[in-house]
Amino acid sequence: MGTMLVVLTLVSMMIMMDNVYAGDTNSVFDPCSDTRVQRWDGFTFGLVFSSKESFFFNESQLSPCDRRLSLPGNSAELAVFRPKVDEISLLTINNSNFNPSKSGGYMVAFAGRKYAARSLPAFVSDSTHTVTSFTLVLEFQEGTLQNLFWKKFGCDSCKGDSFVCLNKTDCAVPNNKCNGDGGSIDCNVSIQLAFSGTDKNENVLNSWYEVKNLRHTPSTVCFKVLVILSRVLLRTCFRTT
Repeated sequence: MGTMLVVLTLVSMMIMMDNVYAGDTNSVFDPCSDTRVQRWDGFTFGLVFSSKESFFFNESQLSPCDRRLSLPGNSAELAVFRPKVDEISLLTINNSNFNPSKSGGYMVAFAGRKYAARSLPAFVSDSTHTVTSFTLVLEFQEGTLQNLFWKKFGCDSCKGDSFVCLNKTDCAVPNNKCNGDGGSIDCNVSIQLAFSGTDKNENVLNSWYEVKNLRHTPSTVCFKVLVILSRVLLRTCFRTT
């Protein structure tokens, strides 16, 4: 429990900084509480890093908010983010002391209590490889979170000797090439976040549609980068090719 509380303390400053969105009508900051949101609200959700088995109870996957899971006793790590609804965001965990393999190597995204929405466990790292790049889609129905999906795009981007393809779905970096193990590659976890579905006013959330199109059409992308544990907020624009 101590580890998870420390992480929550570190991210509290980020949450307060992020609560400056103009027109943010969502006053719920606890990822284990329910809320309904509209476009451009802030929305709080969590990521838990632990072993794959620790997310299951009696062979059923439960939300990390469910007390029947013994996540604190499994050295789980928690990160909390508050992106703006329907804005493409890049979430990063930038901390030299964070090692997902030591926490169990898998992560689950989650939010809410009644619907207890949670993603499937996604492999991040083990003793030999680390997957550094992910895409997560939050699906809403009339402003209530229903599902969280990890999207896979294959191994087309696995170029050069520094990357290997795992299970024909993920580009991974050998751990001995990561800068934390004497290599030159930044192996911090980054997650491209997008939204789909409808908000509480039945406005369509389009950012996932935009992300899909960006993979095929050159364009200029502006997204918000939320850096967790270093408490930095910035905006970045780049051109895709």
